[in-house]
Amino acid sequence: MRALQVTSLDGPDALRVADDLPEPEASHMLTPGAGVVVDVKAAAVSFPDVLQTRGLYQFKAEPPFIPGAEVAGTVRSAPEDSGFAPGDRVMAFTALNGLAEVAVAPAFMTFALPESLDFAEGASIILNYHTVFFALKLRGRLASGERVLVHGAAGGIGTAALQVAKGLGASTVAIVSSDEKERVAREAGADDVFRSDGPWKDQVLESGGVDVVLDPVGGDRFTDSLRSLREDGRIVVVGFTGGGIPEVKVNRLLLKNTEVIGAGWGAYAMAKPELNQQIGAALDELVRKGFVKPIVDARVPFEQGADAFRLIDERRAVGKVVVEL
Repeated sequence: MRALQVTSLDGPDALRVADDLPEPEASHMLTPGAGVVVDVKAAAVSFPDVLQTRGLYQFKAEPPFIPGAEVAGTVRSAPEDSGFAPGDRVMAFTALNGLAEVAVAPAFMTFALPESLDFAEGASIILNYHTVFFALKLRGRLASGERVLVHGAAGGIGTAALQVAKGLGASTVAIVSSDEKERVAREAGADDVFRSDGPWKDQVLESGGVDVVLDPVGGDRFTDSLRSLREDGRIVVVGFTGGGIPEVKVNRLLLKNTEVIGAGWGAYAMAKPELNQQIGAALDELVRKGFVKPIVDARVPFEQGADAFRLIDERRAVGKVVVEL
């Protein structure tokens, strides 16, 4: 089996193509018993994968290891009670070991790939779209008719958030840093777009404020996010791709009865199989209605897989980055 391996914790430059590795057994670290064995056609790369290449992510692996948490492909084998059969098109969350010709996923994190999506788009669904549905609907209590602001709106999480918010009946505000990223955000469904290096907080307030802020960026824009909220507004924190972890003076929450909400999907969702299936069903409905279709910015050949990590590491990616096998 071929796979991409992290050979040392030195970032994307430490990724190498490895040949003749043993194929994985039909078991998985996230669940006891047999998992779904997938012949991988595409594997997505996300910011946590890049952090893992430096040993900086909360879920650490010792080199050499195969990175990659999201795959799409066809079923080679599956447990009898999984609902899957050999040859089925699926998308799955593997947690690790996804950037390989064969990967294993728990049945509760394996989903039928809709016919309207190709393998690269399928590999782009689970981490980002499950995260933002969990963050917006289940944690942020987003309701139809509300207005959502999304930071980092041209990235994988950002474009997913814009699409899901539209599917839930919300209007959307995107914060981006360039003309190209504005184009991508509008393609993903942004109603209004403001620049992160401009007076975006004032522009948001002048246009009526927002009910929910989705923040995967962190950093020094957090206070202005609070100021941009309407009464009873919520900021939902999903990550810190900007590097800085903000602090808030909680007296600000009293001014408009606002909330700061954490949305940590990963470990929380892994312990709740039924929750994953519920989110998967809701997203399948949004795919069928035409709201959800991942924007794949780069489709990188397997042999150049390290370049996919560099695109994200160097902040050059918009939408999703996928390695195709």
